[in-house]
Amino acid sequence: MKCPACGNELTPLKIGQITVDVCKNGCGGVWFDKAELLQFDEPDEKAGEILVSIQRNTDVAVNTDAKHKCPRCGNIVMMRHYFTIKREVAIDECPKCGGIWLDAGELDAIRKEYISEKSRDEDAQKFIESNFGKKLDEMTRESKEKAQRAKKFAKIFRFLCPSYYIKGKQNWGAF
Repeated sequence: MKCPACGNELTPLKIGQITVDVCKNGCGGVWFDKAELLQFDEPDEKAGEILVSIQRNTDVAVNTDAKHKCPRCGNIVMMRHYFTIKREVAIDECPKCGGIWLDAGELDAIRKEYISEKSRDEDAQKFIESNFGKKLDEMTRESKEKAQRAKKFAKIFRFLCPSYYIKGKQNWGAF
């Protein structure tokens, strides 16, 4: 696979039972297949420490604002969204395969955002409830048609607030 940021050949790196693809001696980015990032995103997950310091070439310049194509799917343009509700780290995610591309330094920033999965989940739940919970509950009570519209809206919102950091079923949600 080719690096979506600099075009370098990605190198497979096995960490425990998971193999990720890294841009070694290139831009230093990391490709995670669907759900793999969740094994490395918290500070207490020691396996992630290896990925924070991928050997990179400092002469390689990367435009972090550019839209990248998925290295697995080819012509699919990845969607950029924030990894957590704090909106500090924007990641690139393929809408087809669910893989995630992180530029150099983004994994380290993600690992510093929250001390635990529990605190991340609590913040996400508070945000969703405070911004959408009451209104969606009202719409559900008013009519089934409005409830369907609310669920469509919630599905659209999923790309801004991915379901992998909003655990479980919410009473208002379509996740």
